[in-house]
Amino acid sequence: MGETAEFVARAAGSQFNSGRVELRRVPYVGDKQQICDIVEEARGFKAVIAYTIVIPELKEELLRLTETYKIPTVDILGPMVEAVAEVTGTEPKLEAGLLRKLDEQYFRKVEAIEFAVKYDDGKDPRGLDYADVVLVGVSRTSKTPVSMYLAHKRIKAANIPLVPEVAAPEELFDITSKKIFGLTISPQLLNEIRQERLKTLGLTANADYANLERILKELDYAERIMKRIGCPIIDVTNKAVEETASTILELYYKGERYV
Repeated sequence: MGETAEFVARAAGSQFNSGRVELRRVPYVGDKQQICDIVEEARGFKAVIAYTIVIPELKEELLRLTETYKIPTVDILGPMVEAVAEVTGTEPKLEAGLLRKLDEQYFRKVEAIEFAVKYDDGKDPRGLDYADVVLVGVSRTSKTPVSMYLAHKRIKAANIPLVPEVAAPEELFDITSKKIFGLTISPQLLNEIRQERLKTLGLTANADYANLERILKELDYAERIMKRIGCPIIDVTNKAVEETASTILELYYKGERYV
């Protein structure tokens, strides 16, 4: 919240042409000793202390000291918090740094979304080492949508397609199996999904991609890779993306956190 007080102070200072207004910003004030140090420094100048402190004991200490030394103060956040409390009929949390925490969560989400896009569909296996979660499975097992859903939960997810003709990247066997999750599906449903996919692309549904025998071969290959890795295998048959992601999150948070 130090930025808030600084912005308001600069705006106020810009209204005065008779002299230069100097600003001294002290962020993350967390104890009474810091309050004492700030007030002691302010005593040496013609100072106004503008603050956004919400923790009651720190605010009380600041007001006690500034009253003792006759230093003007401006509570930038307090009146707004009190007005919102009155209108909503609820009590404020009075916790420091809540906005900063929200900002950090937002930027972690953006970073996770960018990560999911960059390392989607095996684009760059080097990203597996930096992922929180790695999804593996054959085509059309919801790897990409699940990755994006996890990203909105601030989880960096990469995904790797498993295709019999293409060797799985070596990086997949170098990372811990605890962050790898295999996705599988019933052959019949996958056959239907792939046929519909071909239709949307304007291709014939008889292509090898949607051939049941081919699908069985792919699923068998994928299962062998997953068993070699030793990762959990989640059946996504008739599961919504949210259900699959929730299962992964549950397993993820039960296990160790990875670096």
